[in-house]
Amino acid sequence: MATHEATVEGVGVGVGDDGPGHPVVLLRVREELVPIFVSADQAQSMQHALDGTPFERPLTHDLFVDMVAEFGAAIDRIRIDDLADGTFYAKVDTEQYGDEGRSEMVFDARPSDGIALALRVDCPIIVSDEVIDEAGRDPDELGFVDEEEARREHDIGEEGFDFGDDEDDPDFGDDDPF
Repeated sequence: MATHEATVEGVGVGVGDDGPGHPVVLLRVREELVPIFVSADQAQSMQHALDGTPFERPLTHDLFVDMVAEFGAAIDRIRIDDLADGTFYAKVDTEQYGDEGRSEMVFDARPSDGIALALRVDCPIIVSDEVIDEAGRDPDELGFVDEEEARREHDIGEEGFDFGDDEDDPDFGDDDPF
């Protein structure tokens, strides 16, 4: 089974004919995008890792990474290796060094957990050809616009758009759940 290394293009909200929908993570692999729908919590965890912004308390993925390290192990890579009935399947490949040498362990995982872990430990995300063949989409088909390309096309600087002062807008108050 051939595999390819993927990069996380971003986390966002899928938009369909009915309007905005569920959170989605986009993997770029083999010149295609693989959209994987995730929960809001998973999306938030991934976005924190992408932004490099710590959460006030450790999230589950942060705790897991700390525990793995404390046990003398490391996460080597994440494999998204199966897709059945619309459900993606993943594996977390780890290694541990002890008195008896190196031992490898593989754990089943949801791809969203695997991706959130990979973003924290900077390990490869590997996707099988079979998964890409079934779920991969042309970026144009998804209406995906690369952020850098959009900035150049619309002459937007690094600061982005100025939406003004949002202090009086109740939708942008201090009670933001993220």
